Amino acid sequence: MIRIYHNPRCSTSRKALEAVQATGRPVEVIDYLRALPPRDELRELIRAAGLTVREALRAKEPAYETLGLADPALTDEQLLAAVERHPVLLNRPFVVTDKGARLCRPFETIREIL
Repeated sequence: MIRIYHNPRCSTSRKALEAVQATGRPVEVIDYLRALPPRDELRELIRAAGLTVREALRAKEPAYETLGLADPALTDEQLLAAVERHPVLLNRPFVVTDKGARLCRPFETIREIL
């Protein structure tokens, strides 16, 4: 089973979903904006993708600036708390297969795990 943490409003996320569906394998689509996974699951997803929590954030979102998330003194737990309040801060799409987890941005990264 392939799992994709998907934002249907994001063109890269839609493109990744199409690529995942084209494999013909079962797909679990998680619309994380509506149902954000628990903090422990997010932390593990980010770690499995080889990223820090800060690297998994979407710095282009207005909330990133408004909340002062560029402050290097903020801890991972503080950053994850911000994502819980504003799920749009989580970058996308994350894709998980039996080959691993990746933040598929740029899109071509998806080839590593499909």
